[in-house]
Amino acid sequence: MKTDYSKSATTEEIRTRFDQDVERFANLDTGQLTTIDAPLTMELCTAAAHYINPAATELLDVGCGAGNYTLKMLSKTANLNCTLNDLSLPMLERAKERVTAQTTGTVTTIQSDMRELELPAAHFDIILAAAVLHHLRGDADWELVFSKLYQSLKPGGSIWISDLIAHDSPAVTQLFKDQYGTYLETLGGEEYREKVFDYIAYEDTPRSVNYQIDLLRKVGFKNIEILHKNSCFAAFGGVK
Repeated sequence: MKTDYSKSATTEEIRTRFDQDVERFANLDTGQLTTIDAPLTMELCTAAAHYINPAATELLDVGCGAGNYTLKMLSKTANLNCTLNDLSLPMLERAKERVTAQTTGTVTTIQSDMRELELPAAHFDIILAAAVLHHLRGDADWELVFSKLYQSLKPGGSIWISDLIAHDSPAVTQLFKDQYGTYLETLGGEEYREKVFDYIAYEDTPRSVNYQIDLLRKVGFKNIEILHKNSCFAAFGGVK
């Protein structure tokens, strides 16, 4: 049965929200508070990328936001050529400013919906995708984007995903929603919890780790690694 996404946020609505929130996302202490274990998953994804591709020269950051993941990657692998993609132009401009100051490599920006990316084949050593894929809607969108990213990696290149996730079991879904709600209450009480749950319900359509691992294999990735999972968040990746 086909899912109806007509009541979900439009791409324009999502873009507008992020256009207005650049400085928060440029601050590690405030920009990722709603993401459980955000500093840990950033460290694990960039460390895994460095260990898998120590001689990397080309990085793609999909949904780069204000550039936090790329900056973390540059702290491990210096002077990468960085291709930054985001839906929000103000976010992209802030990321370019911050990243340019930290690399002697070329910094390229692409303002685009990730579904519309036109990427060179077999070009990137590392792809980072943090807190972005959960904005995809139907299965066709997911497979399209995963295929594009796979094709743009060099043989031996790797992709590392850190994101909000769903669960396949309704009971487990409720378990982790309750746990996540308790965590959000520690940040801002019941009102804040409901605010976050409301925009997740309106903007986001996350998929389970199982779904995404199956899709990584379907598009061609052979080696899949799960780095971390806690509640509604996970970090994992694949090597081409």
